[in-house]
Amino acid sequence: MKTFIKIVVFCLVLVFSVTAIGQDQQYYVSTAQSLKIGDKGQEVKDMQQELKNWGYYDGKVNGIFDSNTFASVLRYQRTYGLNANGIADETTLLTMGLGHIIETGQAYAATKQTSNEQLLARAINGEARGEPFVGQVAVGAVILNRVKNSKFPKTIAGVIYQPGAFTAVADGQINVPIDPKSTVVKAARDALAGWDPTGGCLYYWNPATATSKWIWSRKVQLKIGKHWFGI
Repeated sequence: MKTFIKIVVFCLVLVFSVTAIGQDQQYYVSTAQSLKIGDKGQEVKDMQQELKNWGYYDGKVNGIFDSNTFASVLRYQRTYGLNANGIADETTLLTMGLGHIIETGQAYAATKQTSNEQLLARAINGEARGEPFVGQVAVGAVILNRVKNSKFPKTIAGVIYQPGAFTAVADGQINVPIDPKSTVVKAARDALAGWDPTGGCLYYWNPATATSKWIWSRKVQLKIGKHWFGI
């Protein structure tokens, strides 16, 4: 009986320890794999198709990373201010919407849905944590609207990490830990559930701090809090 009790106690301690360690070590990793000249396969084919969709590649979508594909990747990287070496590393692929971000920790890898929710919540937190709740949902909706639009990467991670797209990524606010009970988490869930307060907007900006001249060419659809939303 004493031996049984010791085993139970040991198991409880072990579970508590693993949980505690996991909570302290949550972080994001990418599933995108680097591609280079000479590589072949579906991953290369998917990348060629994305480059072709965006006007950087005019060759055959054949899954062969040849010199033409290399030159296309190089042009793409230079355009978006990436490390221009012709190697499609995970950052390059994520900006194309290829691969996705998963959260690790607590002794398991999160599901894709949980990963998307957490990443979207972090983006909302970095971009709009001081905004009204509906404004937070609106920021999440803009990100999701971009995913659905052919002009942008086709995944949440790809949209969020597209170079120059969001200040939260540039200044590191995307990595700020968030309280699971925070309104940004609920805002992310509501946006993922289909609530779009913007009616399909693809852009938002704060007119008091916006530095891009181009953003002022967007048609304003509505204003929520300090943000203007447009198309």
